[in-house]
Amino acid sequence: MEKIKQLREKTGAGISECKKALDEAGGEIEKAVEILRKKGIAKAAKRGDREACEGIIKVEANKLGNEGYILEVNSETDFVSRNEKFQEFSDKVMAVIKDKKPINMDELLNFGVDDGLIKENLDNLSGTIGEKLDIKRFDILSGASVAAYSHMGGRIGALVALDKPDNGALARDIAMQIAATNPKYIVSDDVPADEKNKEKEIYKEQLLKEGKSETMIEKILEGKINKYYEEVCLTEQEYIKDDKKKVKDVLGDTKVEKFIRYSL
Repeated sequence: MEKIKQLREKTGAGISECKKALDEAGGEIEKAVEILRKKGIAKAAKRGDREACEGIIKVEANKLGNEGYILEVNSETDFVSRNEKFQEFSDKVMAVIKDKKPINMDELLNFGVDDGLIKENLDNLSGTIGEKLDIKRFDILSGASVAAYSHMGGRIGALVALDKPDNGALARDIAMQIAATNPKYIVSDDVPADEKNKEKEIYKEQLLKEGKSETMIEKILEGKINKYYEEVCLTEQEYIKDDKKKVKDVLGDTKVEKFIRYSL
């Protein structure tokens, strides 16, 4: 029983799995750990076609306020996403992203953490927990002023970069705006012409069915498109902290260089 307890503490596996592994290993704890790890990887492979759409979005900026990091790690259930080991693993992956700044997912998965590579730890944790786990995506954002905002307990995360330094408070407010309102673009000029034309066609069809004349339709279309910009363009949105202002009023001559928003 003492060995089972030690093995459980090392691996997090269930009592019956620990007992079987110890029997197979002839009572040697380290060998039993290896057996459980191999089984974990095998289990993870079997879970490959299952969907992992719950999880956690980790987001933070560095102390200098000129770089931000965002990471999405998925599980199959919300229950597992609140699991302490899952949270610890996500924190360790985030620490690697901050420290090593990998250029892509393959590089991230092959960095070492604890007693193995990130991808090995991910498979082992998946075997221990009994669910498919996945590191879905990550990004690093640099700029003069970078801020991060986490929303809905880690279900939504946002990063934003502004073009002027020492603007941390404003950047955080804009990151909050992005998390809450989910804009697609920064300014109206960023909206592709084909998307704008498609919206115009939809509105025009609706107005023709209402019996509006061509002259009237052209005037109404301008207002409709401006309303569309207010939905999809960050700077045209109503500011969440003061609905009498738009985001562009709050920004003044400060520009948003880029934003990243993740949502489970």
